[in-house]
Amino acid sequence: MNRPLSDALLAPGPLMLAVMIVVAALSRFLPMPPNFAPVVAVALFAGAFFAHRGLAVAVPLLVMALSDLALGLVRGGTFMEYFTTSMYAPSLLINYACMALIVVLAYGMRGRVTGGRVLGYSLAGSVVFFAVSNFAVWLTAMSVPGHAACMAGLMPCYVAAVPFFKWTVLGTLFYSALLFGGFAMLRARIPMLRAQTV
Repeated sequence: MNRPLSDALLAPGPLMLAVMIVVAALSRFLPMPPNFAPVVAVALFAGAFFAHRGLAVAVPLLVMALSDLALGLVRGGTFMEYFTTSMYAPSLLINYACMALIVVLAYGMRGRVTGGRVLGYSLAGSVVFFAVSNFAVWLTAMSVPGHAACMAGLMPCYVAAVPFFKWTVLGTLFYSALLFGGFAMLRARIPMLRAQTV
């Protein structure tokens, strides 16, 4: 049975998870290769460890949406167009729905987090995000400038995205190692974090 949301969010475990997710999201402001991002790793981490399933979905979505908006305000360009141009809305919503799906998939790791499972789920989550996000790009390609390959068809759209996929995988593996490994070290030192989900 879940605790009330207000109690669940303010407990030390969920607060620690949320802080780690915020720190991962803030790293998006550092210079990184395209698609080297914490998005998939954050979704997996939240799904694996938040005991309250509503928080497991809401926290990473909210943090990523706020970091997207902040990137838009700081960097402008395409980042801001995601929020100010209706042609990007379907793609943006599909990406957030994909994150929620990855959180739900990560429920399969609850109480069974191992290095092998984190690796497997990280690779699977990267593939799911690649497939879904590029489908969204293809779906909206007629209205989004700069996606000529996607206007030619779904397969050319996926082919055009392949060079970015390696960065998605590497970013997911990097951030999964930091989040899951960092939380494992914290759990070893802080007894109240040792429950299977917090």
